[in-house]
Amino acid sequence: MKKILIIYPHFPPSNLAGVHRPRLFAQHLKLFGWEPVILTVDEKYYEEELDWNLHKLIPSDLRIEKVSALKITKPRLIGDIGLRGFFQLRKKALQLLTSEHFDFIYIPIPSFYVSLIGPYLKKKTEVKYGIDYIDPWVHQFPGSNKLFSRHWFSKQLAKWLEPKALKTASLITGVAEGYYQGVIERNPTLKDTCIFGAMPYGGEKADHDKLKSMSLKPYLFKKNDKIQIVYAGAMLPKAYAPLEAIFQSIKDNAVAFNNIEFHFIGTGSLANDANSFNIKPLALKYGLWESVVFEYPKRIPYLDVLVHLSIADGVFILGSTEPHYTPSKTYQAVLSEKFILAVLHRESTAVEVVRNSKAGTVLDFDGELGVKKIATTFNNYFLEWKIVMNDFNPNNVEKLAFEKYSAKVVTSSLVDLLNKVVAS
Repeated sequence: MKKILIIYPHFPPSNLAGVHRPRLFAQHLKLFGWEPVILTVDEKYYEEELDWNLHKLIPSDLRIEKVSALKITKPRLIGDIGLRGFFQLRKKALQLLTSEHFDFIYIPIPSFYVSLIGPYLKKKTEVKYGIDYIDPWVHQFPGSNKLFSRHWFSKQLAKWLEPKALKTASLITGVAEGYYQGVIERNPTLKDTCIFGAMPYGGEKADHDKLKSMSLKPYLFKKNDKIQIVYAGAMLPKAYAPLEAIFQSIKDNAVAFNNIEFHFIGTGSLANDANSFNIKPLALKYGLWESVVFEYPKRIPYLDVLVHLSIADGVFILGSTEPHYTPSKTYQAVLSEKFILAVLHRESTAVEVVRNSKAGTVLDFDGELGVKKIATTFNNYFLEWKIVMNDFNPNNVEKLAFEKYSAKVVTSSLVDLLNKVVAS
């Protein structure tokens, strides 16, 4: 049994979406001959509300090492958990690596700063390390082109730090190829020193099975005679353009949507603020608020999300104008056994997931012109979706086609890469 140290400052009971990446890997690694050890920050230093139900999904034999971190100050000077726990994580990692044998160090990001621990540990212990891109580190986002703005400085800092974190890495992975393609372009020498691999989040059927044995009930909305469609998860900055085009289509075709409700869950700008609305202003702009569109900004626990999906009639998946973006919620949407309504960039790997599994339909778009077309095409697309939804039977989902997106198979892909790195 080889041994891998996974360093990620958030872990259940944290309710942040990123924790599912290391959680699902850790759940299946032993099946393929790798024993995982999680190194994380103690939950009492987290800012977000804790989700102890999520903690119940962790294997009972999983070894978890926890460290302290700097507390949040008022005013909030340092928020990033990777910065607040950086030196504690580094110290504990070095202690573990020098006191027992490990074959590899794996660092999912963000928090991006934690990746800088990799080269330090490699130098001190000669244990190889890899970085997993849950999100791109250096990328364009609103405000990053405005000279000397906060976002501009963040991008410049990322461009300076990223090559330092990667310079001695042996493995670079990502949720999709697009998540690290820019890394290769900025650091072409990595092609000679690194192994690269893309693996989606993957879906975990055991999570849905566990839910059935728990007494959780939906509480954000009640079942009624309308078709209720749920979008659950954060809104990306570059997802608003396609969303606004959708709202324009709904406004222009009001009769077609008079028996529809879109429920947006956890879409607020602040994870713990029930009033940090992001969708409401757009819904008000198009006259859709609380007739067609409803928003619950505060992030709710993962299993609570699954409960609300279970009473919905459909699951809404919205992509971004960034081609690389692959919504992790896609995999849980398929497992929810609800028909999927997806609007995605045509280069997103989620398009293949939905279409190949026959778990829903996809309206794909490409570039700004494609986004503008959504306003005139979404109505017809939705009417077709509604017809197919009425005949949808979850037993007809192509389970074999979806199997390659399961967390277990995704983990086996990671193990193939790990074995190559260790062998080399």
